[in-house]
Amino acid sequence: MRTKLLALLLLALPLGALAQDASKASPVGQWTTIDDKTQKPKSVVEIYEAKDGSLAGRVTEILQSDRGPNPVCDKCSGDRKNKPVKGMVILWGIKQKGETWEGGQILDPASGKIYSVKVTPVDNGRKLEVRGFMGFSLLGRTQTWNRR
Repeated sequence: MRTKLLALLLLALPLGALAQDASKASPVGQWTTIDDKTQKPKSVVEIYEAKDGSLAGRVTEILQSDRGPNPVCDKCSGDRKNKPVKGMVILWGIKQKGETWEGGQILDPASGKIYSVKVTPVDNGRKLEVRGFMGFSLLGRTQTWNRR
């Protein structure tokens, strides 16, 4: 009986490791964004599961800004116009498609522009490639965010 129980436990260990690896590959969590010009940490974005099952992301912390410690989205339109960037939802509507999440949109608070977005966890989920684009994915740019 003990031998069977031990064998069963040993068989279950790899399954637990696979589940853990899958959770590491999810974009859900906190990410440090990197400024394209200075290559320094710019903000912290928390990606979370929305009520409809898609993923969304909000700015939880401003680490660096050339517009002061509490920048507002002065170039945004609609409800976001002149609202604080901290606390703002800048990523929404992405759904998993294989190893990537796509189909949503991302807001660039500096320009006020909204782009289509595709996010891909890389480096065992320690980094997140975030590609914003207009129309086709080829016409855009990619940032790499670091998991906190």
